[in-house]
Amino acid sequence: MKIPIPPIPLPEHVVEAAKEYEDGLKAPVEPRDAATVILLRSSDHGPSVYYLRRQVSMDFAAGMCVYPGGGVDPRDFDHDVAWTGPSQADWARRLGCDEHQARALVCAAVRETFEESGVLLAGTSPDDVVADTTGDDWEADRVALESRELAMTDFLDRRGLVLRTDLLGVWGAWLTPVFEPKRYRTWFFVALLPEGQRTRDVSTESSEVTWLPAADAVAMAEAGDMLMMPPTYLTSLEVSQYADPVEVIEAAHGRTAEMHTPGVEPLGDGWTLSIPPHLRPVLEARHPA
Repeated sequence: MKIPIPPIPLPEHVVEAAKEYEDGLKAPVEPRDAATVILLRSSDHGPSVYYLRRQVSMDFAAGMCVYPGGGVDPRDFDHDVAWTGPSQADWARRLGCDEHQARALVCAAVRETFEESGVLLAGTSPDDVVADTTGDDWEADRVALESRELAMTDFLDRRGLVLRTDLLGVWGAWLTPVFEPKRYRTWFFVALLPEGQRTRDVSTESSEVTWLPAADAVAMAEAGDMLMMPPTYLTSLEVSQYADPVEVIEAAHGRTAEMHTPGVEPLGDGWTLSIPPHLRPVLEARHPA
């Protein structure tokens, strides 16, 4: 099955449903806060990105290729932990939210990356990063985090770890359209694969994982060989414009997140979903009219 790439023509029933919400005839589902991380490493063809293909049995984005990520867990931020990098106030400014929410999102980003790739953005001091998380003891903790038997804060405290928030950068933010039955308010982060660590196919929510140059992933999505939701496709397309992962991280340090909720807008004789204004030139250059 080929998933259309943006701009996506919308069927009439979707347009009608969107209008019902716009007219206040239906109330949208309350979205859940979530974080996703674009994990990067170098390749001969520009930035390479870590993708997971979600299990077809999942009730959201089944079969889609995504970045590591998921919903915020209240225990991600139930008490303060050792923290280095931007302050919570600075993260709040960058993410466009309050400090409480910013701390939750940053902690969720680190936890979900560890749960779904085995990569941990933390160290025993503000200046180091855990070198290897492949041992049995690390795997036991990862499984306990994934099953929610272990809280992220307790995990960090028990191991004496410092959260390396300086290894994360802000990239964007998307809110699921109002007419969807399951909605997420998702902040997109970027991070380099720490030296010495390696990704592992460990997530129970994915059927397979892969590293791919972002440009190759975009081409595969356009050919129908890799299924992506529009935010993943557009983000991969944007990342592919950079020469290497370091350029992506440098660009992220100057960015702030502006939440975009795709709405219905005209497309020729029909309708499509809107995309963030800063991505329009990138998409138009890729697919000239």
